[in-house]
Amino acid sequence: MNMLNILKSPKCRSTFDLLLLGVAFVALWQIFYEIAGSVALASPLAATENALKMLATSDFWMNAAATLKAFCIAVVIEAVAGLAIGIFLGLQRFTGDVFEPMLTGLYSVPKLMFFPMITLFFGIGLASEVAFGVLQGIISIILFTMSAVRNIKPVYMKTGKTMNLSTTQMMLTIALPGALPEIFTGLRIGVSSSLIGVILCEMFGSSRGLGFILMNAMQNNIVLDISSQTLLLIVFAAGLSGVLMAADYKLHRRV
Repeated sequence: MNMLNILKSPKCRSTFDLLLLGVAFVALWQIFYEIAGSVALASPLAATENALKMLATSDFWMNAAATLKAFCIAVVIEAVAGLAIGIFLGLQRFTGDVFEPMLTGLYSVPKLMFFPMITLFFGIGLASEVAFGVLQGIISIILFTMSAVRNIKPVYMKTGKTMNLSTTQMMLTIALPGALPEIFTGLRIGVSSSLIGVILCEMFGSSRGLGFILMNAMQNNIVLDISSQTLLLIVFAAGLSGVLMAADYKLHRRV
């Protein structure tokens, strides 16, 4: 009976779903490999073996460190700026109503179209990688935060006004704690988008990073390296997304 309860638990079901997704991914990869052949795609086994060899090289970790550095800086900037702007627009109803349609429109626009302007302004290197990563993620953080603050119970906001709290005090003591679960959902989406932005910028406007070595392999048509590097990026992105989703789930359960 206890074993049955364990199997029915949300954690066990989630683990089973992840395993099933992994098996389906490998199966589809093998099917595409059989169809396309080694000219277009490496087999899952060959890609995994080559990926493990890459992990043993200092060159890979040097580029991974460069990507991680740009990614972390972008996440910090977009989190601080996005939360501050989102909470402010959520508290200031009129200002929020003015900017919300603009932000929503900008959110739907492919950010890659701004890439030439970013590289011209920031140059090629860390600054442009960070800027493009921030651009990819900050808008979702602002929108989710603004919506979350607006959905806080009015009695909390009235209490803050009664206590004559300033806008900054309202942001830190009422808006941020009261809307944290929904805010974290926006952060989760923003962080994932930021990783995509950093990788894309490295592919087209950098001389280092995981995106750079992936683009270098593509230009030289090294199919095995392309498959291996893509696999490593997928594993890292899936792991990051899994951690953020688990934290998001726990936050929402506590509400």
